Amino acid sequence: MTQTPTAHEPAEGQSRARFTVPAKHPMVTVLGSGDALLRVIEKAFPEADIHVRGNQISAVGEAHEVALVQRLFDEMMLVLRTGQPMTEDAVERSIAMLRASEAGEGPGEETPAEVLTQNILSSRGRTIRPKTLNQKRYVDAIDKHTIVFGIGPAGTGKTYLAMAKAVQALQSKQVNRIILTRPAVEAGERLGFLPGTLYEKIDPYLRPLYDALHDMLDPDSIPRLMAAGTIEVAPLAYMRGRTLNDAFIILDEAQNTNPEQMKMFLTRLGFESKIVITGDVTQVDLPNGTRSGLRQVQDILEGVDDVHFSRLTSQDVVRHKLVGRIVDAYEKYDHANGTDHGSHQGRGGRGK
Repeated sequence: MTQTPTAHEPAEGQSRARFTVPAKHPMVTVLGSGDALLRVIEKAFPEADIHVRGNQISAVGEAHEVALVQRLFDEMMLVLRTGQPMTEDAVERSIAMLRASEAGEGPGEETPAEVLTQNILSSRGRTIRPKTLNQKRYVDAIDKHTIVFGIGPAGTGKTYLAMAKAVQALQSKQVNRIILTRPAVEAGERLGFLPGTLYEKIDPYLRPLYDALHDMLDPDSIPRLMAAGTIEVAPLAYMRGRTLNDAFIILDEAQNTNPEQMKMFLTRLGFESKIVITGDVTQVDLPNGTRSGLRQVQDILEGVDDVHFSRLTSQDVVRHKLVGRIVDAYEKYDHANGTDHGSHQGRGGRGK
């Protein structure tokens, strides 16, 4: 799709672009059901005049806005050619990536189509893939580094994507087992006072990890894999004294480790293993005065070879849009009131 001159020249300072949608792509795949995708684009580019006639789309407006519209449709075409449908969310995220690239935020090496079509795992009729540029870079970092930290607010997919990479590594025989762990730190409860056996007391803290596993594997195979030790889900305390070889190890809710626990966990790393540590430093459930190991480790290991820190933001939230606004509102409140991140008590975000 290239800009083409027309008989009716745009006003001075304006530009025109025309796009032809190939016949093999029905217009509904580009414009959306009831023109839903077109409305998203028009809302994002209010200064551009966008018209559709048959399989022709034209845009007139400020040169840089028209260029962005053109790039957007080009990226949409690349996605559609893979057989993946475009959604309103995908269009909004594509626009955000293009605007960030235009503003010079980040290297800008990855295109929206590259982000949206990178498949991690296909399971039970659905495909797990990154939805934002930071998520793609996080996933790529897991491939490239032995230890990766995924730090960001609830809903940014940091644990879910890490687990998808773990299952992928197991299925491709890169590792022999998956180990999933969390610190059993309570928010207003004490394990000793909860009813039931030790397993029943610990289970609620590990349940989000089980839930994610059920999304990625045949549920009937999970008990068999756990019985064989191929998948282990256990509290962080169970990691002490072990050396973990040939494993993909995920530590979730790492903001609730103290510095000693973080060091203990990191030194469990064995040969042919990979570690991913996820957490949200704004949701710490540790007792007052206890420093979060996830906060401290950033000062200690930043810049160490083969250790990577991926930081996600409210812009990477893939839950309800309101979640991103809530995260931003809390950050604004903390900044205005001089509140230390993490003073807001409560469980860390589930299924991040």
